Amino acid sequence: MNLKLTIATRAGLGIGAMLGTATALYLGRSIFIPLVIAILLAAMLWPFASWLHHRLKFTWTFSAFAAISVLILLNGAIFSAFAITVPRVLQEIPRPSDAEGQKEIYSRVREKLSLLVPDDARLSKAFPKDPDESSVFEYARKFLTGEYITNKILELTQIGTSWLVQSLLILFILLFLLLEGEMLARRIKEIFGPSNTTRAAVTATLMEMAEAVRTYLIWRTLVNAGLGLFLGTIYQLIGLHEPWTWGLFTMVLCYVPYLGTLVAGLPPILDAFFSLSPWAALGIMVFYVMVVTFEGYVIVPVVMGRSMSLNATTVLLTCLFWDLVWGTPGLFLAMPIMAAVKAVLMHVEGYEAWGNLMSTESAVEHAAKHPTHKIATSSRSELVETSDSIPSSPKI
Repeated sequence: MNLKLTIATRAGLGIGAMLGTATALYLGRSIFIPLVIAILLAAMLWPFASWLHHRLKFTWTFSAFAAISVLILLNGAIFSAFAITVPRVLQEIPRPSDAEGQKEIYSRVREKLSLLVPDDARLSKAFPKDPDESSVFEYARKFLTGEYITNKILELTQIGTSWLVQSLLILFILLFLLLEGEMLARRIKEIFGPSNTTRAAVTATLMEMAEAVRTYLIWRTLVNAGLGLFLGTIYQLIGLHEPWTWGLFTMVLCYVPYLGTLVAGLPPILDAFFSLSPWAALGIMVFYVMVVTFEGYVIVPVVMGRSMSLNATTVLLTCLFWDLVWGTPGLFLAMPIMAAVKAVLMHVEGYEAWGNLMSTESAVEHAAKHPTHKIATSSRSELVETSDSIPSSPKI
């Protein structure tokens, strides 16, 4: 049957498919989020487990368990650091019933602002000396004494419990993916038929997809760790109240492009405002912007190359979409997911234009850097000639 669809019909079907996919992702987020995280971690840990197996001659089962153990230790260290530092920071916030503590903070804020606005008359219009006469203090007091804080604490507790349960589920899925990775890769290739050409194309796609995800996760982790260590050291030398806490926040939040970097810069600025001076806060803001700009435009392109090469518009829209569908976890997963999606689009004939739309490099540049891309787009004779040079199983 040959259906002649109009452009409007095709557009409608495409929009319907997108809405259906988004709805399915949202409704199935309790299943998809742990599965996606486990797949990404498997792609990152596979080379380490393979090195233990081939170089040190350990059994594959032991190598998989060892890789997961290292992951657990690293995450345990980060969680322990947060468990120590976050309560200490919360201890500095006055309790809703502590009216005197709230007034003391208001007085400190007004004192710091007086360094920026020496004219006491002008300052008193916005921040009167008596906190009870200040509308700003009244709004802040209602904010602390209302149900908002209590609800947010309960919400964070529920999120923490849910994450603990999902972490156990992720570890089990990750273990099975590592143990059965090669078998699953073969089964995926078999889905596309017995043709060696088709299997070679699938292999090339899986290899580039895994390589893009692995490159991003490993180098993003190393860059974030270095950035957090560097900023924590600088904050310590400057004399901030919680230097290493803010360095740790930077290390974690910078997994979220743009938005996470912006949020990570606010706490040290506020810390400098209260513990040092407004001018010190301004200096830290300028310094932080310079550091993250250098990191984003110099360090990341050098260490990651063009493996991601997603343009800024795609990154922002991706973050908005995955935040809408999966919430906070979606923000952290947006970049590696889109790296995998782009790799697939660039290998499927007829969809290269969509992959090129997401990229900062042209299709010609991508084809020159990834010769295996010809497997999906060249003529049949070229496919047969190049299929023998491609490994039989992808290194996920």
